[in-house]
Amino acid sequence: MTLTLEQLNRAAPADAAQLLDGIYEHSPWIASRAMEQRPFKSLAHLKHAMAQVVNAAGEQAQLGLIRTHPELAGKAMVSRTLTAESTHEQGKAGLTDCTSEEFARIQQLNDDYNRRFGFPFILAVRGPRGTGLGKQEIIDTFARRLDNPPDFERAEALRNIHRIAEIRLNDKFDVEPTLGNDVWDWQERLAQHTDPGYGELGQLTVTYLTDAHRACAQRISHWMRDCGFDEVQIDAVGNVVGRYRPAADGGKYLLTGSHYDTVRNGGKYDGRLGIFVPMACVRELHRQGRRMPFGIEVVAFAEEEGQRYKATFLGSGALIGDFRSEWLDQQDADGITMREAMRHAGLCIDDIPRLRRDAAGYLGFIEVHIEQGPVLNELDIPLGVVTSINGSQRYVCEMTGMASHAGTTPMDRRRDAATGVAELALYVEQRAAQDADSVATIGQLEVPNGSINVVPGRCRFSLDMRAPTNAQRDALAADILARLDDIARRRGLHYKAERAMSADAAPSAPEWQRRWENAVQALGVPLFRMPSGAGHDAMKIHEILPQAMLFVRGLNSGISHNPLESSTSDDMQLAVEAFGHVLEQLAAEQS
Repeated sequence: MTLTLEQLNRAAPADAAQLLDGIYEHSPWIASRAMEQRPFKSLAHLKHAMAQVVNAAGEQAQLGLIRTHPELAGKAMVSRTLTAESTHEQGKAGLTDCTSEEFARIQQLNDDYNRRFGFPFILAVRGPRGTGLGKQEIIDTFARRLDNPPDFERAEALRNIHRIAEIRLNDKFDVEPTLGNDVWDWQERLAQHTDPGYGELGQLTVTYLTDAHRACAQRISHWMRDCGFDEVQIDAVGNVVGRYRPAADGGKYLLTGSHYDTVRNGGKYDGRLGIFVPMACVRELHRQGRRMPFGIEVVAFAEEEGQRYKATFLGSGALIGDFRSEWLDQQDADGITMREAMRHAGLCIDDIPRLRRDAAGYLGFIEVHIEQGPVLNELDIPLGVVTSINGSQRYVCEMTGMASHAGTTPMDRRRDAATGVAELALYVEQRAAQDADSVATIGQLEVPNGSINVVPGRCRFSLDMRAPTNAQRDALAADILARLDDIARRRGLHYKAERAMSADAAPSAPEWQRRWENAVQALGVPLFRMPSGAGHDAMKIHEILPQAMLFVRGLNSGISHNPLESSTSDDMQLAVEAFGHVLEQLAAEQS
């Protein structure tokens, strides 16, 4: 029998807990404690309440929960003593039908894992789409997670237990994240297009105006037409623009979207999630025959990552009039200029100035994006409201000392450029940690022509410093550069520090951030505010329009710019519903 929230909220405590029997394997105490948070506003509220019970239970209770779970393709499966839920899940992933080689490999992994961690390997084998992972993907994940530190792996096991519980709750309540599934499927299908040399390796890479990039633009444009957009075009820089007209002529537009290019060997959801979420909302409006008092313009930005040419935010920059003519003469690794690539793609360079949007015709800009970090994942919260996109400064630096013989130069006579940078690296780590949400990184570190028996005379390095406000960023950068100067003086070194990039922070417009907050709370999801450490198209549009962003939780510890980047169709469903709620708020405000 299908369960409803009304039934659950009205039932006596013991009966309510019984209704959720089997959601967490052999652990009825979780449902019993979660009932204290009734009434539940939504299924998402119930899911979070149960996860919070586990997270607050302490390490021993958590280990007990993990140990109630059976091994994958283990003894309980062979002896047919799995719970009905586990039998269904392992069967859906094909684990009840392993070859002898697959079974032997999984058994060895089970043994290795238990010896290392003292509890069974837990994986939500029905996966992020709920339809089941492939056996090879399961085996690869098993082997990869064997390398995790114990505390990290315990947390990863619990997160997979919460995902298993989420899918079981969907089954019990007969809920299917149909819109989230569609968004997930669009991203999977778009990921079939990848640049030459990467597809053969099973890697996703889509850089500006390659054949794969142009195929993505065509595919997105066709899907936009299928969704019911009134106008769809590929503009003069390769952006795919879909417009859904307002109820009456002359209405302003809401601008939204994100980018469809990728980093090399990247993930499927970075940027693209922010294209397909609003597309799903427009499709639903079209199916209902509804028009809003405002129009909706969804832009799939052609370039944000700066991978083929060093022209980051080219797509969104063109919309604010920030396309620089000198970019056209840049060459890629094969010597092809951007001008040549644009002409080959059939783009009209002379039309680029006409892409600039008149802010008077727009309400504002909102963007949905996968978080690209571990915060939401660790908190078991599906959505986060962005307060500001961090401002950043980048420097390309070089420290110079004196190269000398590693065996004959006494330690107190050395002018070691590398140890000077090493001292700075430790300070960078300590200084950034003093501020809330500041980060600083030395991502490149090189001793040119270094030898094993030579004291380094030169060391090249980079500095990347980010913070939620310009003032905080500038204070961070000033302190780090001052310490660089101090280290060089003390150690008898010289340095050069050339600023390579400076980007202002983009705080969310309060009224737009508030709309996202209202949407999240209406879904029964905990309200969590956070800055964005990564750059986004929203920070370019911020220069002419008010903007605010919504983050969606990622899997695999929130990793991004990596093939392991992932999210669930359930979280994507919540993102679609939140976006729709913002649309309804805007409509109510204008009625």
